[in-house]
Amino acid sequence: MAGELPLKAYRMGIDTHQEPVVYMRKDCAVCRAEGYTANTRLQIKAGECTLIATLNTVAEEILPRGSIGFSDSAWEFLDLKPGTPVLVHHAPEVHSLSALRKKIYGNSLNTLEISGIIHDIGRRLYSDIEIAGFLTACAGGRLSSAETIALTTAMVNNGNRLHWPEYERIFDKHCIGGLPGNRTTPIVVAIASAAGLIIPKTSSRAITSPAGTADTMEVLTNVDLPLLHLRNVITRTGACLAAGGEVGLSPTDDLLIRIERALNLDSEGQLVASVLSKKIAAGSTHILIDMPIGPTAKVRDREQAERLAALFQSVARGLGVTVRCVMTDGSEAIGWGIGPAEEARDVLSVLRNARDAPSDLTERALYLASQLLGMARDISDRQALQEAREILASGRAWQQFRKICEAQGGLKQIPTAGHHIELRSQRHGRLRSMDNRRLAHLAKVAGAPSSPEAGLRLRVKVGEMIHEHQPLATLYAETPGELAYAREYFHQNRDLFDVAVEELPVRE
Repeated sequence: MAGELPLKAYRMGIDTHQEPVVYMRKDCAVCRAEGYTANTRLQIKAGECTLIATLNTVAEEILPRGSIGFSDSAWEFLDLKPGTPVLVHHAPEVHSLSALRKKIYGNSLNTLEISGIIHDIGRRLYSDIEIAGFLTACAGGRLSSAETIALTTAMVNNGNRLHWPEYERIFDKHCIGGLPGNRTTPIVVAIASAAGLIIPKTSSRAITSPAGTADTMEVLTNVDLPLLHLRNVITRTGACLAAGGEVGLSPTDDLLIRIERALNLDSEGQLVASVLSKKIAAGSTHILIDMPIGPTAKVRDREQAERLAALFQSVARGLGVTVRCVMTDGSEAIGWGIGPAEEARDVLSVLRNARDAPSDLTERALYLASQLLGMARDISDRQALQEAREILASGRAWQQFRKICEAQGGLKQIPTAGHHIELRSQRHGRLRSMDNRRLAHLAKVAGAPSSPEAGLRLRVKVGEMIHEHQPLATLYAETPGELAYAREYFHQNRDLFDVAVEELPVRE
């Protein structure tokens, strides 16, 4: 058959953001003989490697005759070299798609069906549209506790796992998110591991925020650690602060996150499965979940938080791990910085006990660290908080943080943005609130987290009196264009800083 005619691999140099795409000339003999058209799903074979990819057709002058072009992700997945002979066929039927359709129509899936979907997504058998269909069908509370347990288990089983037989308990901490500047994790990990807890912290990069823990830590040290290197860091220091993608812990979750980011979607069942799959794959047995609650945070009210906490507890019991959920104040941004570099500045100022360190970030990190210590030891909350405070104040946490960074490749200098501007108030009054979602979006349109230097440095806190023309924040960007774009967004959304007009007291 015509599909057995080999084509020569050609790298197109096109970044399709991990979606496998191939390119064939419209006049290609294989294309014509097999009836391939744009958007056809094809099975590509190169040696012993196989990949399912989406076809794009191109004009004749773009590709050499007898060649097949590859996107960057497809090229790297197949480990191709220029001119490698490649065979092309129609993609085989993906049987788990029938389970996907079943879920789209509102039916529950069993463990085997969910396992099949996750297995096939991990093998790159699903297109981005099909992954989006799965995520959408599971959103809005349409994943039961049993389905979430099955999803979590399938995601763990489709990747690497760390085992720590020499330790009885392994700790971890995760924040639900939605609160700009809430970069407590590096501080908590430093305090907890300085106290002797084993805490192999791996984090995803930002999904819908201007910075995740991995983005902020990448400003300070190397976070893309191969599995053996990560294990060595934990053996040497008792902890790590790494990105999860490089070590292959729940790698299918990274494929899902890529589509979730495009959809700006973060459903409860998927969230629980994402968090717990990475923690369990890292070998964690005791997990602390921070749930900030606020009108513009990811978790809007206590009712939603309690429902999410109950789902975490249910899934954790089903998987044999211990979870403690704590509900915290999510009414305003934490610290002064928003964006990778600016949040890194706050982290270092807290660890160094700097005079200008943000007190809200310090106290929040101490509280969360004390919750981990309380899980680890039979001590009161007061004793746990006192121990955490002593570890930070004595410099032991800073010493431990530097030790972790050195083991991961060294502590780096924080970069500085090339362009900035002050965002000023147009009125006098008291700052009543901040809109967390629009603050985060402002930092994102300035370039964060793609540009680590981009973001915001807040100059005020809720409850403070504001004077006309007083700086509310400093906006940072890498390029003048991004700065101008972000500034325009602020001008159209000035009410993200809600300044309530108050008359100055009249002197008698």
